[in-house]
Amino acid sequence: MHILAVASWLLIALLCAGTAGAASPEIRATVAMQKSGSEATLLGMFFHDPQLGWAVGSGGTILKTTDGGRKWKKLSSGTTSLLTAVYFQDARRGWVVGANGTVRTSRDGGETWSVVFVSTQAPLYGIAFVTPQKGWLVGGNGTILQTTDGGENWTDQASGTSAALHSIVLTNPQHGAIVGALGTILTTSDGGATWTSQVSQSSATFFDVAFADEANGWAVGNAGALFQTTDGGTHWIDRTLPCGRTCNKLTDLIRVRFTDAQQGWIVGEHGQILRTTDAGFNWVEEASPVKRSLMALSFPHTTAGWAAGEGGTIISISPGRR
Repeated sequence: MHILAVASWLLIALLCAGTAGAASPEIRATVAMQKSGSEATLLGMFFHDPQLGWAVGSGGTILKTTDGGRKWKKLSSGTTSLLTAVYFQDARRGWVVGANGTVRTSRDGGETWSVVFVSTQAPLYGIAFVTPQKGWLVGGNGTILQTTDGGENWTDQASGTSAALHSIVLTNPQHGAIVGALGTILTTSDGGATWTSQVSQSSATFFDVAFADEANGWAVGNAGALFQTTDGGTHWIDRTLPCGRTCNKLTDLIRVRFTDAQQGWIVGEHGQILRTTDAGFNWVEEASPVKRSLMALSFPHTTAGWAAGEGGTIISISPGRR
């Protein structure tokens, strides 16, 4: 099936879920199902604020909410290609990317989309902007595309790798990181002009990377891969959680986000939701209402988050004290 072929890095079937052994956090989350009205596999999600958000996925699916996910509306994308990521600079200007070098942009909050021509047919997986003018796309075959004119034109950059690149993050105008297959981690210290390979000492496929601040970051990947940096991405430490007594194989961890220096979230296969409230020293598994894999995660605010995944699954995540 074409969707599985393109998104196979997200859909590896494991025998069972892993567990995180740690003390319970002081703050527990309320996790609730939302009705998306879609059966698409949702791979990307972005909330501009706690009311306005978008989700994208298989079959060119684009969903939009203006009321915090109580209702989701399907938008016309103009493509049937698998869409893997979505990003909006503000309430109106945004981009989606996906299979076969698909790039589309909107200037009206996603109501209409226009084609952006790029120089690759590789699948694209990640979007990041550091200013309204300067941004990057990353994807298969080591693809890095950069814009310096607000997304009107995209040019190739040398990555030094042929590995699939799945996620990119910029911590400030000069520093950023990219992660991907075969343990690939790239960093920049010159505003993305050049990207340098870092040693992860891992063959894991990293799906996502996020930073709590300019120094402290986390990368997640297949088979429970969980890596930490405390120096802005130059060195990485394996913090993969133990499998536990009841599992044969660790669960893929697919998305990671930090909402402040202490609080972070991870979602993955079989509906797994992990949370830290102590800067990653401990990760605790939150109760999840779903068993389908969660492949997208967005936190526009420390108190409001959403995740999405297989079968049109969308959940809201609301931290709350006991």
